[in-house]
Amino acid sequence: MFVDSHCHLDKINLEPFNGKLSGVIDAARAAKVQHMLCIGVTLDDFPSMREQVAEFPDVSISCGVHPLYVAKHPLNREQLAQWAALPEVVAIGETGLDYYYDPESRPVQQESFQYHIELANELDKPLIIHTRDAREDTIAMLREGQAERCGGVLHCFTESLAMAQQAIEHLDFYISISGIASFRNATELRDVVKALPLERLLIETDSPWLAPVPHRGKENQPAYVSEVAKCVADVKELTLAEVAEKTSENFYNLFKRVR
Repeated sequence: MFVDSHCHLDKINLEPFNGKLSGVIDAARAAKVQHMLCIGVTLDDFPSMREQVAEFPDVSISCGVHPLYVAKHPLNREQLAQWAALPEVVAIGETGLDYYYDPESRPVQQESFQYHIELANELDKPLIIHTRDAREDTIAMLREGQAERCGGVLHCFTESLAMAQQAIEHLDFYISISGIASFRNATELRDVVKALPLERLLIETDSPWLAPVPHRGKENQPAYVSEVAKCVADVKELTLAEVAEKTSENFYNLFKRVR
């Protein structure tokens, strides 16, 4: 049984599923996906996302403002704090820093990121981190904010082994692997996956983006997380069952969920 630790169910095109999110969930269940974490990216979208997934007991949610949206969706601290405290919200984010796509908004990204860290510690809920081309600042801000208190995950990881090791050793974080690891040109990322301990790995789809091989070119969905697990198993020379079991266990430990 697999867990998709990061997906955006409210962003998936539902036309192939007769316009119903239940079709996406049923496909995931048929592919032995036992749980999904649906990720918030703006406060504007959160109420709708929450409502869409409320009927599915195998879907948890997070609440946060993505660093690439924070410039156009100014952070409402009171609203974020109110919604993040809801019992069905199991994590804070996704948050973080992205200097690749929007380097001009560094100050507002950093301000938002700092508050997400403070809130995660206050609520004792783990952080979901998006980081790109901001390795030093991401680790520095997490350490300064004592993010090891709440824990968290660097999601859809594509950065260096050194950064992953810092997150694990200094912050007690997890590293989440997406379908990117299965791409032909992702040799360096696969080397990182091979070097990291399975005890610190999660798997994800980041649906509807980044469909893994052999589905590349299609819209992604949680059912495809098994292909990410297969990639990790191949790289680390483990069985698929070992990867499925340990990454699921890691998910439930991090997000304080009961199977």
